[in-house]
Amino acid sequence: MITVGIADDQALVREGIATLIGLSGVAQAIWQCENGKEALDRLRREPVDTLVCDIRMPGMDGVTLVRRLRAEGSKQPVLMLTTFDDHQLFLDALSAGANGFLLKDVSLEKLVNAIEIVAGGGFIAEPRLVSGAAAGVSDQPPVEPDLLTDKDREVLRLIAGGLSNREIARVLHLAEGTVKNRVSDILLKLGCRDRTQAVLYAIHWQLI
Repeated sequence: MITVGIADDQALVREGIATLIGLSGVAQAIWQCENGKEALDRLRREPVDTLVCDIRMPGMDGVTLVRRLRAEGSKQPVLMLTTFDDHQLFLDALSAGANGFLLKDVSLEKLVNAIEIVAGGGFIAEPRLVSGAAAGVSDQPPVEPDLLTDKDREVLRLIAGGLSNREIARVLHLAEGTVKNRVSDILLKLGCRDRTQAVLYAIHWQLI
């Protein structure tokens, strides 16, 4: 059973998500809170397999929460939910290191599937959010399937999860300089100017 924490400023939304995922038989919400600060404190006491978090919350929003987690070195999987089709918020959350993004009108099946993917170390994003945010990269043609190596894709997935070069090096048991060179090589292969654009490109063309 996948353990889930829920952070949302609307009690009805929190309780609704908790009830729905509990019906799936796959995941269970073990705690709920109403903002990022409460979630941060709760995670320190009671870690979960996946945090399902609203992007916009008073006090501390979801983007700030993820930034704080990553600054502390936490790899806590975070699935962001929002009612706003706001591409800048999506980019902000992506660069902060969130592991997934869905709109709140998502079906139960899709939500549970996303929770499983994020809990397992994967990455998932709502196509509508990606297509809007990836306007600059969607015009670029897809790379040849064999241009990226398996190691390239693994590094891209870790970048999408918000890991720094140093953290990626630790995970893959490589020198930090080796990772830095590989990231530069990936950007060159994809024709992207930075890490965020590379992740958007990879998501848009389903490379990760």
